[in-house]
Amino acid sequence: MKRSPAVAGQFYYGSASKLTHQVEQYIDRNAKKEKVTGIVSPHAGLIYSGHVAGAVYSSIDFPETFVLIGPNHTGLGSSISLMTSGEWEIPTGIFQIDEKISYKIVMNVSFVSKDIQAHMFEHSLEVQLPFIAFFSRNIKIVPVIILSASLEECRILGEGIAKAIKSVNYPVVIVASSDMSHYVPDGLARQKDGKAIDRILSLEPEGLYELVLMERISMCGYLPVVTMIFAAKFLGAKSARLVKYATSAEVSGDYENVVGYAGIVLR
Repeated sequence: MKRSPAVAGQFYYGSASKLTHQVEQYIDRNAKKEKVTGIVSPHAGLIYSGHVAGAVYSSIDFPETFVLIGPNHTGLGSSISLMTSGEWEIPTGIFQIDEKISYKIVMNVSFVSKDIQAHMFEHSLEVQLPFIAFFSRNIKIVPVIILSASLEECRILGEGIAKAIKSVNYPVVIVASSDMSHYVPDGLARQKDGKAIDRILSLEPEGLYELVLMERISMCGYLPVVTMIFAAKFLGAKSARLVKYATSAEVSGDYENVVGYAGIVLR
């Protein structure tokens, strides 16, 4: 099955030429590339968060496959939905799903559902693809969407993903798609997001999970990020680096209702 783009023309330009030009303005061609295990990248409209996502993708060595983990904004599908086969299309490319890894994840984690419905209108993974396509159109993907999960389920899922990655003999990077605080004043967003970022940089998945709930941080993709940290640590990640942080106010000029964006690499 081919998944057609759901938010082309909304979150990013709908034509190939315009999208390539749009992404290009967010790419840092002078960035030093490093080998990473996982990244955190935002998923808002490119006009707002593209410069953060572009900074992250500019700074990494590209693998053969990206495992993409994002939050479920639509409520469709099961708690944890994995599309195990087929293609994803955007104006600048078509991505094959890495069936070798996707089926191993399903085998490793009993509560992961082979589900297409959850992915049809969800934007959090799709918005990563224009940046990936800019650097390579031969990349394969493994799309995972999380609607709900306990801390223990995040750990089991993370380790199941890591074991699937360990079973192949080619490089794989895990992408956790998340925006940070939503629709709060700029100062509060920076304060709360700073605490969450500190947990990520310290590679503390449990601490991040508890902090988001305790402080009521409106970080939509905290479950994907928690899962990614568990997986990255299982794969040997020892450190993390904040590539860039910003809020929507820098574009919109509205400092009363902002969304935060963080770009982070784990290595």
